[in-house]
Amino acid sequence: MGIKQKDENTAGGLHNTLAAGTTVKGNIITETDFRLDGKVEGDINCNGKIVIGPKGQVIGNITSANAEILGDVDGSVRVSEKLILKATANIKGDVFAQSLEIEPNARFNGVCNMSPETNKKTKAQ
Repeated sequence: MGIKQKDENTAGGLHNTLAAGTTVKGNIITETDFRLDGKVEGDINCNGKIVIGPKGQVIGNITSANAEILGDVDGSVRVSEKLILKATANIKGDVFAQSLEIEPNARFNGVCNMSPETNKKTKAQ
């Protein structure tokens, strides 16, 4: 399978990886950090940090504590803390975040909401 779970000696501890060339149709729920280099057709709910690699693609909504996006997302992104859009990111959907960092050349088509009330609702979901 394309999903790996391994130990790391970082503050994050365990994390999951979905390798390039792998497609998942369905929702993903994880308590740990998650890196996506493949494709997900469904929603992702991550209690840690999610990284969408440059070839990663999500067709669905993302909910996480932190996120760093280098690939494509077609759906809303709800982050309770910090969202980073790298230069290769392409977002088609609304963004909800406490803190937002956008590099030059990143593409974002949607509405951005940074109100604390919205982010509190995100944590409860």
